[in-house]
Order: sequence, then structure tokens, then C-alpha cells
Amino acid sequence: MNFGSLLRAFDTVAVLRDAARRLQAPAAPPPPATALTHSDPVHGPIEARLTGVVVAALKEAFDRDRARLDLERAQLEEQRRRSDEALRSEVRRQAADREVGRLRLIAGTALVGWIASVAVVVPRLGSVSIVSRGISAVGWLLLLAAMAFAFIVQGRVGAAVTASSAPVTGGRSGDLALGSLIAGLACAALALLF
Repeated sequence: MNFGSLLRAFDTVAVLRDAARRLQAPAAPPPPATALTHSDPVHGPIEARLTGVVVAALKEAFDRDRARLDLERAQLEEQRRRSDEALRSEVRRQAADREVGRLRLIAGTALVGWIASVAVVVPRLGSVSIVSRGISAVGWLLLLAAMAFAFIVQGRVGAAVTASSAPVTGGRSGDLALGSLIAGLACAALALLF
């Protein structure tokens, strides 16, 4: 006899024993499937182990889902932080562009005002009074100072775009450029009156 025949014989004996028990014992209703107790010596430990395995698998699945959600939340937070930083950078760049445009306008106006003032005063230099010459010279210096301040501030604003902490405005020097331009143009116009 080989091992397979022994197993078949053992299975046959177990089936016959179960059939004999059923014939001897009165028919009892089978226990409900939902009322599993640990008092059942055959099924209790197996069911307890299966319950533990299912609980462990569920816990692992929930832990994995929580870890995945935490990772997704962290990625979304990082994306939001990067987009906020990009927005702040873009706002700074646009503010710098506006300030540089304003400073270029001041420098261009100062240059045109200086050229116009020189073109008006130089041909009549012999007939112009000393007061008019002095006012013209002050006006020219103020117009040249306005150009110088405008060019200096343009460099500062350009450097401030890359540095996140520096202000992007022209500041006091930008105000000096505008004030020098206005005063220089006023002196040039005043020199024409004398």
C-alpha cells in the first residue's frame, strides 16, 4: 500500500464515523453562523486566528491609506508653498518692472530737458544775463542729477528682484530723482524768463 491509499482509507473511516454519530444522536439544529463561540473546541481557535488575521490586514490597509493620504497632503502643501513663492516672485518682478519703467521715464525726461535747455541757452549765451546763466547752470546740474539718481536706482531695483528681502521700490533715491527732475525743469524754464 502506498501513502495515497492510506489517506483514502483514513478519509473513509472518518466519514463512516461521522455518519454513525449522526444516526445515534438526535437531530439538533445547527448553530447559527453569526453566533460563533470560543467554547467550540474545534472551530474556536481557527475563527479567533482568522479574526486576528482579518483585523491585522484591515489595520495594515488603514495604516497604508493614512500614510498615502499624509504623503499626498504633504505634496499638496509643498505645491501650494511653491506656487505661493512663485506668485510672490512674479509680483516682485512686476513691481520692479513698473519702477524701472518709471525711472527710465524720469531719466529720459531729464535728458530731453537738459538737451532742450542747452539748445535754447547756448545760441544766445552772449545776450543772456548772469542771473539767467546761473539759473540755467543750476537747472542743468539738477537735470543731470535726476538722470544720475534714476540710473543708480535702476541698478538697485534690478538687484532687489533677486533678493527676496530687499524692497523693490526706488525709495528715497527715486524720490530725489523725481524731485531733481522737477526742480531742473523749473530752473530751465525760469532761466528763459530772465
